Amino acid sequence: MRYLIRAIKYFVQLMVVLTLIIAILMLAKVVDTDISQVFVNGYNSLWQIALIMASFAAVYPRFGYVKRQALVPGDDAEASAVLSRVMEAHGYEVEQRRDGALSYRKRSAGDRMMRLWEDRITVERCMTGYELEGIGRDVVRLVNALRDSC
Repeated sequence: MRYLIRAIKYFVQLMVVLTLIIAILMLAKVVDTDISQVFVNGYNSLWQIALIMASFAAVYPRFGYVKRQALVPGDDAEASAVLSRVMEAHGYEVEQRRDGALSYRKRSAGDRMMRLWEDRITVERCMTGYELEGIGRDVVRLVNALRDSC
């Protein structure tokens, strides 16, 4: 279900960006304001574009969200202090704690909006450190920061 919600959000985001780009081009008189003149297939191009964007949106959650392990040596107290410091430095705050798993969200409303409210990073303790799950680029940054802070 989470996958479907992420795909729908990404589809809406793609369509909004594409619509804004086309509207700006029309307002700047770079292209004609008649859709049938802008695209080769006229109005039929609109559903074709939507279909292409839907296929991109359907694939994105598979590659855009990852799970990575970060090596954080030390006992639980030391590792927890390092994790808290790194998450705080990257603009995250604790959302909830349960059964050894932590959930972090971005503090900034602007950052949360730009990520379509899919900014949650889930952190679980494992034998060698932590396992982080969330948006790929954020998880990679956090894993690297955890590695560098040890």
